[in-house]
Amino acid sequence: MRYLIYTILTLFVIVSCVNKKDSSNNSSDVYYTCSMDPQVVEYKPGKCPICKMDLTPVKKNTSESKDELKLSEQQIQLGNITTDTIKNGTIGDQMVLTATLNFDQMKTSSISSRVMGRIEKLYFKNIGDYVSKGDAVYEIYSEDLNNAKQEYILALEKKKVFNKDVVIDFDQLITSAKNKLLLWGLNEAQIDELARSKKASPLSKFYSRISGYITQQDIREGDYIMEGGTIFKLADLSTLWAEAQVYTSQLADINKNSLATVQLPDLENREIKGRIEFFNPEINPDTRINLIRVSIPNQSNQLKPGMPAYVILKSPKYKSLSLPIDAVIRDGKGATVWVQSKKHTFKSLMVETGLESDDRIEIKSGLKEGDVVVLTGAYLLQSEYVFKKGANPMSGHNH
Repeated sequence: MRYLIYTILTLFVIVSCVNKKDSSNNSSDVYYTCSMDPQVVEYKPGKCPICKMDLTPVKKNTSESKDELKLSEQQIQLGNITTDTIKNGTIGDQMVLTATLNFDQMKTSSISSRVMGRIEKLYFKNIGDYVSKGDAVYEIYSEDLNNAKQEYILALEKKKVFNKDVVIDFDQLITSAKNKLLLWGLNEAQIDELARSKKASPLSKFYSRISGYITQQDIREGDYIMEGGTIFKLADLSTLWAEAQVYTSQLADINKNSLATVQLPDLENREIKGRIEFFNPEINPDTRINLIRVSIPNQSNQLKPGMPAYVILKSPKYKSLSLPIDAVIRDGKGATVWVQSKKHTFKSLMVETGLESDDRIEIKSGLKEGDVVVLTGAYLLQSEYVFKKGANPMSGHNH
């Protein structure tokens, strides 16, 4: 009897072990997940701990290689995973620089005094005033200029008094005196009036020979000024410079023949085409910053010096493989994309990236024309791979 009981217990244990082994084998082929929360994975039936829905059995894909990831049709739809066949296209480099509008220094000039004296009157007194060519600008009291006026009048009078028998050439004296007045800034009309009236006013009025906006005023009424001293600085605002700062690390990426667009945030992001006029050859050793200038037209004088701007530099486009930026996963180890290796199956590939233009990025190597690439949902695939495989897909790539 004791022997019979021992035999029955032994058979029960054997059967239990076999059933357990079969059950273990069956469970290894199937896992349970939630269609709404695919991150939930269980190895027995039950309910989702998140949404409380019944878990769905999913048969493991034994044909899936260790570096591939297979998803169900439902998972692909819920993850919004979309693909497209990569093709050759065009891409161009673009760089956006912070800038400020400034005067075009090639179109600035000065109104200076040609004689020493005291400024008695200024006809313009405010920065920003517009001076037209021919406008009266200032009046000056100058001993030297008054003496020159008297010399001219005296030469004219002596020519009338003395007859032609006199050896002195008064015409030459008159010409010499007139040229001195012209040299010191009087115009032909003023000299003709001086010859007609024979009266020399103690004050001399000077007129502008250029047009522009006053950007600097160095003299006030009553001030003495030396010969050559600056009274006003004028700027022609028909063109302006957009001056942008460039870090030394960016210099190699700038093509002097690049198309330049100046964007003005104060004017509803209005864009004006321009060209690079100047590239500062000297780098500030403290800031490591260089300067470029883009010349732009100022139609209707809407643009003002001091306005903020952005300089957008675009290099000529060329043929290359490119993808949307979100399709590329980048970290400290490099850049990868997900490609579809077969139906519902995806694989991570390492790529070498290049230029970025708008929302696209150049793929220099790692892909070829015709590869089916994941455009949206790449980060979800990355997370699902880490969850299922317990490793980052980039860890298997050679760097």
